[in-house]
Amino acid sequence: MPPLKIRVTRDIKARHGVLQNEIARRAYLYVARNQALPPQIRHQAQLQLNTFGRYTRPTTVKNRCADSGRGRGILSEFALCRFQFRLRALAGEIPGVKKASW
Repeated sequence: MPPLKIRVTRDIKARHGVLQNEIARRAYLYVARNQALPPQIRHQAQLQLNTFGRYTRPTTVKNRCADSGRGRGILSEFALCRFQFRLRALAGEIPGVKKASW
């Protein structure tokens, strides 16, 4: 198997960071957006949110092909782009998938 490309490695790192910090981020977001709380507490929660790193935000996670690192045309069940999926399916490397013929 070829070595992982930097984009795939970055995506894995982002997924791991989001998973680790999800509960804390949601708690701070809830406090920061709660209009019933005093402004000082909301401001402190917003400052805490700003201290989180880049790879703790859910928007940094992007589906990428595990083989080529391509960011478009991803079949999420297999974590492959459409071209790599086609190549593997034709080679018989994906169980239960075969070319349709009619």
